[in-house]
Amino acid sequence: MISITDLDFHFGSRTLYDKASLHIKPKDKIGLIGLNGRGKSTLLRILVGEYKPDGGSISMSKDVSLGFLNQDLLSYDSHESILIVAMQAFGEALNIQKKIDEVLLEFETNYTDDLVEKLADLQERFEALGGYTMQARTEEILEGLGFTTEELQRPLKLFSGGWRMRVMLAKILLQQPSLLLLDEPTNHLDLPSIKWIENYLAGYEGAVIIVSHDREFLDRTTNTTVEVTGGKLVPYAGNYSFYLEEKEERNAIQKGAFENQQAQIKQAERFIERFKAKASKAKQAQSRVKALDKLERIEDVAADDAKVNIKFNFTVTPGRHILRMEHVGKKYGEKIIFRDTHVHIERGDKIALIGANGKGKSTLMRLVAGSEAPTNGNHQLGHNVIMSFYAQHQLESLRIENEILQEMVEAGSRRSEMELRSVLGSFLFTGDEVYKKIKVLSGGEKSRVALAKTLISEANFLLLDEPTNHLDMQSVNILIQALDQYQGTYIVISHDRFFVENVANKIWYIEDFQLKEYPGTYAEYEQWQEDREKAAKKAGLPSPSAPKPLPKEEKKIDPSPAKTPSPDQKKALKELAEVEKKIDEREKELAQYEAQLADPQIYSNAAQLKDATVKFEQVKKELAQLNDRWEMLAEM
Repeated sequence: MISITDLDFHFGSRTLYDKASLHIKPKDKIGLIGLNGRGKSTLLRILVGEYKPDGGSISMSKDVSLGFLNQDLLSYDSHESILIVAMQAFGEALNIQKKIDEVLLEFETNYTDDLVEKLADLQERFEALGGYTMQARTEEILEGLGFTTEELQRPLKLFSGGWRMRVMLAKILLQQPSLLLLDEPTNHLDLPSIKWIENYLAGYEGAVIIVSHDREFLDRTTNTTVEVTGGKLVPYAGNYSFYLEEKEERNAIQKGAFENQQAQIKQAERFIERFKAKASKAKQAQSRVKALDKLERIEDVAADDAKVNIKFNFTVTPGRHILRMEHVGKKYGEKIIFRDTHVHIERGDKIALIGANGKGKSTLMRLVAGSEAPTNGNHQLGHNVIMSFYAQHQLESLRIENEILQEMVEAGSRRSEMELRSVLGSFLFTGDEVYKKIKVLSGGEKSRVALAKTLISEANFLLLDEPTNHLDMQSVNILIQALDQYQGTYIVISHDRFFVENVANKIWYIEDFQLKEYPGTYAEYEQWQEDREKAAKKAGLPSPSAPKPLPKEEKKIDPSPAKTPSPDQKKALKELAEVEKKIDEREKELAQYEAQLADPQIYSNAAQLKDATVKFEQVKKELAQLNDRWEMLAEM
């Protein structure tokens, strides 16, 4: 499908690719991995033609179509609803729909056999392009990515960057390109949406290349791993877990070959040094020199797993109870986030707070931190508890003119420069890199600095909100090691399942507007949830995680006595009920005509086709008018 041969690419004097080659087959599911800055995203941009290679060739079949999800799409803006924006994926079908509308309009004044035949051809093409199901498919994907049905009609410009990225992902998935290029697709997704994408990609017919630092996601979505290393593209015939095992074996073989060659080189060098001055052996010594010059040297195995050794300084030891919150409720206006929630944190707890976005995880973290007050309930911090709160917005508080080492010194931990350099070394800042200014750092590098600042504080209680965002796999591994050595208490919010599995001994989740706890690892929690879902389904009960209605007293919005409606309001309410009834009837009719037009046999009968089409358009028009009238009445 696509062949990359002897690819060369440079950024200034820096070489990213040097004679790199790769063959991409039609159903490959490739995980593209490597340290930050090695050129993973660059390769995707080369494939879509945004960057031109300096050498080599990329050959592509004529029928190959590419869909590229990248972080630049965060800035896309539109006044259109997210449903309309995502449906732009069906460009050809939408154009044909316009032509169908034009033909139907012409029918009113000029009904001819040629026009009927033209309409039949257009509708046949429209059906072949999935026109009759495109809205339903778009709604299914958007809702799978976490949007509610009501949100589908809201303008794209009202959503944050992360939610806009989901809309663009939906649009790309609906286009069904023969090769999907996904650059960090899980960055702005919560756990339910990540799992939905995993299921979707499992059945995807085309090829996929995924750049991701989420190893669990890669394990579940890829069947090939390609590592970007040393300017080359090195393939492994399996997912990320297979890659780790296979690379360990390859490294062991390479290490052995390197050591054997080094021993041979040293032996040859000793012979040369010993006999180069002796006439009887000079010819042999010169021959060894030439052999060494021609020798193709085997590289030693590069150690890319940084080891962390941070000494945490606690000036005081907290009591057994770190925090208690009793009967806590939180509202924003009439929107309930929590009700009658209890929070108990004991010394040594390693807690992961997980779940879908919008459930209140960050709100709960702010309530715990005391930076936001509950609507009701009480908050009691334990004896000698020193808290430190890390969140993405704190990257903005880094002083951009500071050097990295200077930023650490000003954090106020009273550590020596040698100790700070040691900590920074654990976070991959070595040598003169500690003198780089904050303003020139990438997002991932800034995250590492902010995390290092948090960890060198004397806090015995850490709150970490999405600490793995922007971190590559090596940096995530560093953070896991650091938290393993940390003797205090912490809460982390994360959608990275590998990270959560390795740092948490308790799982918090939000259900029915309350905080609930599972006392075990993430793997045990996930199995428990699956068992709950299966048991509920078998018993014919709703999903345990489905939201339950609030008690009646919490549904009340206006406690004041109801006012007697005026005659005009009574009339409007009566008409509103009638309009709702008509809308229900027209929606059922529309569904019947859609089913008729989706039946291929109707296209062999021009009269029946015309009748169904005209009625379909008439009902659709009536339904639009009824919806407009309903909105006007509802606002009275």
